[in-house]
Amino acid sequence: MIPILVTALVVVGIPTLYFAVRSREYRKFLAGAFFVSGGMQFYFYMADISIPLVGTNIVQTPQLSLVRSIIHFTLFLTCLYFGFIRKPKNNSPD
Repeated sequence: MIPILVTALVVVGIPTLYFAVRSREYRKFLAGAFFVSGGMQFYFYMADISIPLVGTNIVQTPQLSLVRSIIHFTLFLTCLYFGFIRKPKNNSPD
């Protein structure tokens, strides 16, 4: 199951990075997605909830949820800055 998950991460991750670099609107979308994801991960940590990974025997511990929430909040701040605050250098429509 782990090789399938890693393959899915690569297949989905590379196009996501491409669109995030090319499109300001996509960075705005990712800012919202990372905000919600980071908040949920922090909630799972605060509520001390372990989350099973579907199809495996792996369980995400609350401590891992805290680490993920910090990473997602950092990604939220990055996407927020580059999507909303920083103005584009060129005169592109997006």
